[in-house]
Amino acid sequence: MDSPAPQPDIEPDDPGGLRAVADDGNAPPKRRRRRTKKKKVASGRKKVKSDTKEKKATIKQEMLINVAQPEECRIGILEDGVLEELYVERSSQDNYVGNIYKGKIVNLEPSIQAAFVDFGVGRNGFLHISDVEPQYFRQGGFDPDKPIQNDGTQIPDKVSNDLDIDSDDDDVDESGPRPSRNNNRRRAGVRPRVKPPIQDIFQRGDEVVVQVIKEGIGTKGPTLSTYISIPGRYVVLMPALGRIGVSRKIESDDDRRRLRDILRELNPPKGLGFIVRTAGTDRTKKEISRDLAYLLRLWKTIVRRIKSAEAPTDIYEESDMIIRTIRDIFTADVDAIHIDEPAAYERAKEFLQIVMPRYVSRLQLYEGRDPLFHKYKIDEEIAQINQRKVPLKGGGSLVIDQTEALVAIDVNSGSFRTDGSAEESAFQLNQIAAREIARQLRLRDLGGVVVNDFIDMRKDRHRRIVERTLRDAVKRDRARTKILRISPFGLIEMTRQRIRPSLKRSVFKECPSCSGAGLVKSAESMAIEVVRKLMMASQGERVSKVTVSVEEEVAAYLNNRKRRELAQLEDDYKMVVYVNGSEGISPEHLEIVCEDEAGRVVLVDGV
Repeated sequence: MDSPAPQPDIEPDDPGGLRAVADDGNAPPKRRRRRTKKKKVASGRKKVKSDTKEKKATIKQEMLINVAQPEECRIGILEDGVLEELYVERSSQDNYVGNIYKGKIVNLEPSIQAAFVDFGVGRNGFLHISDVEPQYFRQGGFDPDKPIQNDGTQIPDKVSNDLDIDSDDDDVDESGPRPSRNNNRRRAGVRPRVKPPIQDIFQRGDEVVVQVIKEGIGTKGPTLSTYISIPGRYVVLMPALGRIGVSRKIESDDDRRRLRDILRELNPPKGLGFIVRTAGTDRTKKEISRDLAYLLRLWKTIVRRIKSAEAPTDIYEESDMIIRTIRDIFTADVDAIHIDEPAAYERAKEFLQIVMPRYVSRLQLYEGRDPLFHKYKIDEEIAQINQRKVPLKGGGSLVIDQTEALVAIDVNSGSFRTDGSAEESAFQLNQIAAREIARQLRLRDLGGVVVNDFIDMRKDRHRRIVERTLRDAVKRDRARTKILRISPFGLIEMTRQRIRPSLKRSVFKECPSCSGAGLVKSAESMAIEVVRKLMMASQGERVSKVTVSVEEEVAAYLNNRKRRELAQLEDDYKMVVYVNGSEGISPEHLEIVCEDEAGRVVLVDGV
C-alpha cells in the first residue's frame, strides 16, 4: 500500500519553520515557584541519572539490521555482544500499528460499549468507548481544523500512562509517598471522564478517523483508537491532547523543567498536544524546534488527506521497521548500526542525515562473507528464544509456557548451589531469574498477563529485593508494564503491553498433529482405541475384512503386543484384520475400512 502522506523534508536551519505552519499560538503560562524541598530531591535525582549515564557509557551497544532476505527483516540490539532486544517483521504479515485510517462504523455493540470499524483492509477493527476522544461527542464530530476544547477532562490512562501532562497546579513533593491517582487528579483540577453511551455517539455509516494501536491476534481484529499520536524523533504530536508534556521516563526535574520551557517558548499552535520523548532529554531548542516543525508539516498533510479522502481509506502509513527502530531506539549510547543490504543502508542513511546528521558516521554497510547475525554469533541465541526452557547462570533455568489466557514462567533451581543456606541460594537464583525474565519478555515480545513462579523464600527482605530487581529490570522495556507485589506463594503477577503477536506466534504455526497442545496419544493408547473400534465394527453382520491404517509405531504395537486380541476377534466374528503402518503421518492417525465378502466397502471409520 502506497503511503498517501509522504513525510516532507526538514529544512536544514528552520527554527522558525514552526511559525510558517501556524501563526496562532498559546501565550506561555506563568511559572510557579518550586518548593525548596523538591529542588533538593531534583538535584539528588540528577546525580543518580548521571551515574546511570556513566554506567551506560561503559557498555558497548550495537544495532544489527538483517534484510538480506526480502521476505524478512530482523533487527537485534546487542550490549557487550549479548542480544538484549530482537524485532522481526515479515512481508507476509499485516503491519498496521501506527497507521491512520478514515473508516466507517459498520456495527455497534452496546453490551460491550464498542464499535466495529471498516477501515479498508478487509478486516474490521475494534473501537472501544474508552478510545473515543471528546471531539466526537462534545464538538459535533471530529474536525481537524477545530481546536480541542481543553476543559480539564482526563485522557485515558493508557494514553497518559507514560506521559506527564503539564499542570500548573501539580506541585506534589515526589520525595514522599505518591497520592492516589484520584487525589492527584483532583489536586490538578482534572475531572473524571464522563462519556455518553457509544450508541449515542455513533450511528452505522458514520465516518471516524482512527489509528491502529494493536495488531489483530487470532480471530480478533486490530484494536483502534481515535487518540491519534504521531511520533517524531524527539517529540510526539497528539492532536487530542491539547497540552504540552514531558515523558515520565525523564526523571530529572531540571530536565523536565527545561524541556517544558522550550516547548512554551516554541509556542506550538493552540489546540494541539506535544509530548517530549526520552530521546529529547539532552536536545537543544533548535533540534526540538526542527522536529516540531516537521511534525506540524506532516499533520498539515494528514489533515488535507482527511478532508479530501472518502472512507474507508488509508490516511497515513507508519515508516518501515528499519526507520521506526532507528527513530525510536537509536541513541548516542549506540556505538554502531550495521546493515547488510545496500538499499536499506541508503534509506537509513538518508533518514539519519535528516534527523540526526551528527550520527551518520555510526551507520555501516556490512559486506562480509558470513551472514551478519552469524558473524556476531547471535543466531544460537535467537534459536534459543524459541525454546521452552531457558538456562540460567549457575545451573538454574526458566520454563516459559504461553497460553491463550496468560504467560506462565517457572523458576527451577536445577543444579544451582551456593555456599550459603537454602534460603540464600533461592534468593540469589531468584535475582538472576528476575533479570532474565525481563530480558526474555523483551526478546520474545510476550504480552498480556504474566505469572512468575519464583522459588520460595522465607525472609520478607529477600522477597522485597527480588520484587524490586524485577521492577528495575523492566524499566528499560519500551512496552508498558505493571507489576504487583509478590504473593505468599512466591508468585509475581504482572502485565506487559501487547502490541502485536509474540515472536513465537509470528514464527511458528499450530502443529497439525497435536493441534497446538504439545502432546499426542501414546502408541499404547492408540492400540487400545483401535481394538475398541474393531469390536464395534465387527457387530455388522456383513463385515468379513477389516483394514486398519495407523502410524508405524502403533502398527508395531498392534502386531506384537495386541496380536492375541486381534486373533481372538478374527475367530469370534469370522473376519480378517489387516494392520498397515505408515511413516511420516500423525501418531494419532487412524482409519478403519470394513468390507463384505464381495469386497464392497460397508463402513469407514477414521480420525
